[in-house]
Amino acid sequence: MDSSRTALVTGGNRGIGLALCEGLADRGMTVVMGSRNKTRGEGAAASIRGRGGSVRVEQLDVIETASIRACKERLEADDVTVDVLINNAGVYPEGDVLETTLDQLDQSWTVNTRGPWLLVKAFVPGMIEQGYGRVVNVSSGSGSFGEGLDSGHAAYAASKASLNALTMALDDTLPAGTDVKVNAMCPGWVHTRMGGDEAPRTPAEGADTGLWLATLPADGPSGEFFRDREPIPW
Repeated sequence: MDSSRTALVTGGNRGIGLALCEGLADRGMTVVMGSRNKTRGEGAAASIRGRGGSVRVEQLDVIETASIRACKERLEADDVTVDVLINNAGVYPEGDVLETTLDQLDQSWTVNTRGPWLLVKAFVPGMIEQGYGRVVNVSSGSGSFGEGLDSGHAAYAASKASLNALTMALDDTLPAGTDVKVNAMCPGWVHTRMGGDEAPRTPAEGADTGLWLATLPADGPSGEFFRDREPIPW
């Protein structure tokens, strides 16, 4: 792994996000851990630093446009180039189409789709300019039309289907001949605060496909949806 690469992970201070940060640091990358609460982020980053990993904690709330802009400006001021963007932050409100509240709908769209979209707009142009980049959108089989949308979490399913659409649209937008790739992935049912205690997978197991997509070689796939490193239907 090229240790000169830098990866930004949203929601990086716990769960799958933390496992992604740990895995990228273990692979020699510099990690920018996005965390809504910087103090909690620093606490999570301590273990990565303790085993020799390079991690920078950034206060980043994907709900807030100003927070995204400020994070980008701080990184640029320190000459930090984002080579890998992992849109991991997410919310998982319960409720079917008729039960979902307006607040749940707005939060799901803002965190799960709008935030990743704004981060793509902030950092992918730089990837295109430098001729290298990897974007990983942490989606879900719950947002797959092919596997069946999760009607019990309707706002979540719709927002993840929209994130998948963003993945496909961005892939179509990327210029030919540039080594910039974008893919979506489903981590499976993972034992996190979101996934619950009964989930069978560890955060590290859930992060594996994301780490693979974040470090794809030049001949790797783009514009696809994966679980366990295998394609799944949109």
